[in-house]
Amino acid sequence: MRNRIPTETIYMRDNDAPTLQGRLLAAIVRAILESRARPGSRLPSSRKLAEALGISRMTVTLVYQELVSQAYLETIPRSGVAVAATVPHRRLRPTEPVQGEKPLDWADWLSDHDQPRRVIRKPANWRAYQYPFIFGQADQALFDHNAWRDCARRALGTRDFADLAADRYGADDPLLVDYICSNTLQRRGINARPDEVLVTLGAQNGLYLTVELLARADRLSVMEEPGYPDFAETLRRAQSPTTFLPVDAMGLNPADLPRNTRLVTVTPSHHIPTGATMPLARRRELIALAKTQDFLIVEDDYDFEMSYLSLPAPALKSLDDAGRVIYLGSFSKSLFPGLRIGYMVGPAAFIARARALRSIMLRHPPSHLQRITAYFLALGHYDAHIVRLREALRRRRSILEEALNRTSLQIAGAPTAGGSSVWVCGPEGSDSQILAARLEQDSVLIEPGRVFFENPPEPCPLFRLGYGSIPDKQIAEGVRLIEARSQRLSS
Repeated sequence: MRNRIPTETIYMRDNDAPTLQGRLLAAIVRAILESRARPGSRLPSSRKLAEALGISRMTVTLVYQELVSQAYLETIPRSGVAVAATVPHRRLRPTEPVQGEKPLDWADWLSDHDQPRRVIRKPANWRAYQYPFIFGQADQALFDHNAWRDCARRALGTRDFADLAADRYGADDPLLVDYICSNTLQRRGINARPDEVLVTLGAQNGLYLTVELLARADRLSVMEEPGYPDFAETLRRAQSPTTFLPVDAMGLNPADLPRNTRLVTVTPSHHIPTGATMPLARRRELIALAKTQDFLIVEDDYDFEMSYLSLPAPALKSLDDAGRVIYLGSFSKSLFPGLRIGYMVGPAAFIARARALRSIMLRHPPSHLQRITAYFLALGHYDAHIVRLREALRRRRSILEEALNRTSLQIAGAPTAGGSSVWVCGPEGSDSQILAARLEQDSVLIEPGRVFFENPPEPCPLFRLGYGSIPDKQIAEGVRLIEARSQRLSS
């Protein structure tokens, strides 16, 4: 008698796939592999399995047909379906650990780099919160999924497949690089050749490559205080001596830079986290100082597209005629963070070294994602998306400011260009870390400000409110809950 796969071993999990057929297919494959079923093992009839799972018989039949085409199953005349002889290799049983064996002490093997001290943490289930005032997440309602799907279809078509399936050995998608040079950078006043551009896994990857190549123990780095935590942690990992300069309403003040500065990391378009925009006069002063004092600048222009309150100021890179600015940009902020497609711009010699370093790490970002992004940009979908996004952010910012004006909370940063967050100060003596913990009970998420400081105030009343992914109608009530909790904590 042939072996059988019991009906009860086939169970569907909600997180297996978004569709019913997908979940059933995953369940059957899992049952085959986990049971180490031999070729010829019979599966339940389509009628019996449908009744057991409470689904239609047609759904089971379609899934069986799909698994036959994938060589997991084979049809047996007048006997239904069974595990095929060509089923992929089944899992081996895990070996049991030897009793009494001393576990390896990984502390002796791992490098002596300290764990990051400053890490922005956001709940993975942030969508489950009713009032998610968090920065950097995408609003799916504003994204044209059909356009992205069409671009993905083009990128995965026969015409492009051979090109994208090849190992580029460190080279990037020429279509994407061409668009970045001819369009994206031109909007920022930057002229760059293809050999001066490197595609990265988001701006974060560009920052790591830059610091790895330029930071040294004998070179003083300067960053903003408060500032982007990952700047600080990347410099710390590189064992770079770092000075943290307090910012004012116009961002970093070049006049405050120490004479022995060698590397400056800065977010001039929208300072992290205050949102301040560095005026043109300071930008020119910073570039001039870089020449006279012989230092380099890392410009993170992570969301210049979000300038909807006024026209964006020229990028520092556009003012750089001596090759002293390394420019970091990203499509992940304006499209969606999971995309992880960014770019860096610098002198050809620097980009060549960065490309070689990146090749050791990951060769190049996935070619198909680069090509999908290139099509999305070239076919005009990106520009249409930016128009929708700016309008939504302008509207939400207005609602948020009106709501905050009715509270005791103060907007500590005064962005003049736009952005997708505001920097807020709670009552004197309050601690935003405690406030954030209490607000989670009200289904409200905020970002406590302590993580943005190397030397935070004690207690730290500052926090960031993002409005990129919270619906318009939720903003006012969310602010009311923040004010209520804040008042209770300060009384």
